[in-house]
Amino acid sequence: ARAHVRARGSDVQAGDLALAAGTVLGPPQIALLAAIGRAAVRVRPRPRVVVLSPGSELVQPGEPLTSGVIYDSNSFTLAAAARDAGAIAYRVGAVADDADTLRATIEDQLIRADLLVTTGGVSVGAYDVVKEALTSVGDGEVDGTRVEFRKLAMQPGKPQGFGSVGPDHTPLLALPGNPVSSYVSFELFVRPAIRALMGLPDVSRPAVRATLGGDRELRSPAGRRQFLRGKYDADKGTVSPVGGSGSHLVAALAHADSLMVVPEDVTSVEPGTDLEVILLG
Repeated sequence: ARAHVRARGSDVQAGDLALAAGTVLGPPQIALLAAIGRAAVRVRPRPRVVVLSPGSELVQPGEPLTSGVIYDSNSFTLAAAARDAGAIAYRVGAVADDADTLRATIEDQLIRADLLVTTGGVSVGAYDVVKEALTSVGDGEVDGTRVEFRKLAMQPGKPQGFGSVGPDHTPLLALPGNPVSSYVSFELFVRPAIRALMGLPDVSRPAVRATLGGDRELRSPAGRRQFLRGKYDADKGTVSPVGGSGSHLVAALAHADSLMVVPEDVTSVEPGTDLEVILLG
């Protein structure tokens, strides 16, 4: 009796919550919506993130590397990080160090951007074109654009910019240009913004407490919160430094799976000390 019979409501009963708000819709979720007869649901689309990397000294990987130029790694890093966070990413090739050119490029990209991210040109150097281009219209005179630039008590990633541009007030985050500074800034500021735009409850990377391993102390400048690359061992509950603290050390970053956080009021951390660790994987 009742062999080969599927009872009505045995999957989802009337009145049950099928999918909670904030659920990411993948193939199984789409199947459920179709199975219960829902032709449409209200969703937050994946944010469209445009990454711009200004710099006349930048060339694309695969091109000849001559004197005075470097490969553009930041735009590839940040575009990949944006996709990893759940966004649709558009990478704009290296833009020349010219304020008018950068402003025109930003205006051209507004049509497909829910969030703009720039890297480099936000400090006090001779060619800090992002700051020059956006500060000149930062008083609200042009389409309501307003971008502020600050020096944060952190390392790496001290110079930062944030605001909105264009008639629709598209949010913009201006990150520093050193590769590690750029990526750490993305993890701390851009990734949470992307996740918030997606309506997700957990916007930041998970953090744990771990014991500093190795045989050397960590040094950190007074008054700055330090984010150092580390390798986390979940079984032992330890974290070990990977490479040095330089903002250009991409190889160390590539072999790290976490960021060790040294508070701004701490200048040295001895092995065996517990630290906050932000998990990147």
